[in-house]
Amino acid sequence: MAESTDCIFCTILRGDAPAHRVYEDEHVIAFMDLFPVAKAHTLIVTREHAENLFESAPEAIAGVARASIPLARAIRTAFAPDGLGVYQANGAAAGQTVFHYHMHLIPQSHGKPLRLHGRTEASAEELAEHAERLRKALAAESG
Repeated sequence: MAESTDCIFCTILRGDAPAHRVYEDEHVIAFMDLFPVAKAHTLIVTREHAENLFESAPEAIAGVARASIPLARAIRTAFAPDGLGVYQANGAAAGQTVFHYHMHLIPQSHGKPLRLHGRTEASAEELAEHAERLRKALAAESG
């Protein structure tokens, strides 16, 4: 699998950087965003490094899309947000800050501004608790 030595997501995939993992399969991993916009802000990342949509393999994009459905349902079950934003940015001009294809699942609340990136790093304890709630909800969904 292609990877980049200076990409934080590739570093997480190799196990060389910590992440609060929620889900993984042969195509993707999902983990809590370190700078969440809201509780349960989850990233779905392709296992193979590609900078953006333009460079990604169709199978990788399909893997992200497939994983988004059970993860979105788990977020709804575990956190009961008013809505869920599904975001994917390509290039700095579009708001991309990590140049490895990924999707954001961001719980939304009425009256809160829409944002793609948080400004404050979440505590490890909070991220671990959110990840555990999502894993339990995923397990309940899959029966």
